[in-house]
Amino acid sequence: MRTAGTPLTRHLHPVAWWVWAIGLAVACSRTTNPLLLLLAVGVAAMVVAAKRGSSPWARAFRLYLVLGAFIIVVRVLLHVVVGYKLGETRLYTLPSVELPGITLLGPLYLEGLLAAAVEGLRLASLIACIGAANALANPKRLLRALPSSLHEIGTAVVISVTVAPQLAESVQRVRRARVLRGEGGTGLRSVGRVALPVLQDTLDRSLALASAMDSRGYGRRTPQPDGTRRVTAALTLTGLLGAGIGMYGLLDATAPRVIGLPMLLAGLGLAALGMRVGGRSVQRSVYRPDPWAIPEWLVAGSGLLAAVAVVVQSTRAPGTLVLPVSPLAAPALPTLAVLGVLLAALPALVAPDPPAPRRGATP
Repeated sequence: MRTAGTPLTRHLHPVAWWVWAIGLAVACSRTTNPLLLLLAVGVAAMVVAAKRGSSPWARAFRLYLVLGAFIIVVRVLLHVVVGYKLGETRLYTLPSVELPGITLLGPLYLEGLLAAAVEGLRLASLIACIGAANALANPKRLLRALPSSLHEIGTAVVISVTVAPQLAESVQRVRRARVLRGEGGTGLRSVGRVALPVLQDTLDRSLALASAMDSRGYGRRTPQPDGTRRVTAALTLTGLLGAGIGMYGLLDATAPRVIGLPMLLAGLGLAALGMRVGGRSVQRSVYRPDPWAIPEWLVAGSGLLAAVAVVVQSTRAPGTLVLPVSPLAAPALPTLAVLGVLLAALPALVAPDPPAPRRGATP
């Protein structure tokens, strides 16, 4: 029972977390300024540390950060091996190998290495934003918020997203049980002893999940006429294709404006109409639907405002959003873009804390 003065604890709507993360990711995709990219990663990490729960997927954000660091290292190594060597500040000269149309290794310049590292950092920041959404949004609750026409696809996506965290949890559980039984040992010798119990636990969970989903009516739908199915498929595919082209037009500053926002809105409209028609064959009931209240609006709006601030900055002063490498100079610190990215940290203050898990209850 909640007493007076106790802060409200509930799960934030998962769509709000994804809108926030996508807005922050759009902001990262519009810049190669390392200061803004590092600031965006720091904001995502702070929000995750403040508002993540105790579910298995909430503890997977560290893996996304490790993956991002690995991408940066690989991007720099690729530049060293096969990248186009540009710059004026020579650091070292490696033996070069001339191949038809390509040169391996060769001289290394500071400007080229920094440019490669920043490109890898931009991709790593996008992965960190998506990882933050996966860590904060409950995928099972996200499935309930999907349209009826995407119910089957959403079920497959939810199962695929939860496999990796549950597998990691199974490995930790098996290792903890072996330590309690006095069966130590690490390295390759312990892989065989851990793999079989983990495989058995994974199969048991898969069977339990399949039984639970079948008992709740997942995958059941009423038959549809062939004409309705064709119209649904045509509307949905055309709409998604138009939305993809419109998104590309928004992200590419050199693309014509006609394939930007107009194409995106038209594609989303057709896709929504197709989902509306196709969702009539799926009947669902939701117990305790997630509310969409003021915290959801604030969280989603903070991510969208971050994207808008960076986009406006790119139209006013595009040179402040890139790392100057020719000639090499310190990156600028654009005020509008910095304020927009900092605004994306608002969920750490306004989002409700996730409720503590009850003993014996699943997240």
